[in-house]
Amino acid sequence: MSFQDILKESFIKGYMDVNVSSKNITLILVITGIYGIYLFAVYRFMTRKSVCSKSFNVSLVAMAIITAAIIIAIQNSVVISLGMVGALSIVRFRTAVKDPLDLMFLFWSIGVGIMCGAGQFVLAGIMTVGLTVLMLILECIPVIRAPMVLVINMERDVPEDDIREILKQSCRHYKIKARSVKNSAKEYVIELRTSRESLLLDELSKREGIRSFSLLDHNGEVTY
Repeated sequence: MSFQDILKESFIKGYMDVNVSSKNITLILVITGIYGIYLFAVYRFMTRKSVCSKSFNVSLVAMAIITAAIIIAIQNSVVISLGMVGALSIVRFRTAVKDPLDLMFLFWSIGVGIMCGAGQFVLAGIMTVGLTVLMLILECIPVIRAPMVLVINMERDVPEDDIREILKQSCRHYKIKARSVKNSAKEYVIELRTSRESLLLDELSKREGIRSFSLLDHNGEVTY
């Protein structure tokens, strides 16, 4: 018998020797489900200030359990493992993940399923607790406040220097992002940073020729 035959026989025998009872399978899936429910709660807490997708949140629990079941099936048969690789290689997920935080939770769920399916419950627990603590710490770190956007609609004969003078009195920083002119009116879109919004609005309301203005705040991305 050649060395390749011995290696092949030992490889196949190693898969044949793995025998997971129904009791162990149930225990693995139950523990995985508990971890999945924990992920459900953490995701809901972390996205409390934004739009929370309940369908994605539920899929985190199902993803962990499905991954654990796949790992159990792979351990029992080399044929299933090779077939699973071939089947998953042709699957294409075309749903775009819009938030990087969602992508992190997705990998977290898959990682928990793999660890629990392999019987590494302690490792899954340490990773879960560590990530939770890390996310809570990072959540407490303050970030730079996003700039405000001021939209001014005024008469065409209003000098731009007058608008700049008002902005200098109440803004730490400002930048005119867009100018548009239509018939007898013109419109400015200005990005600014200020802590004296009331003063700015009062000065704009006193200036003749300004028809309307809007000060918008947003929680989007910040350019450092």
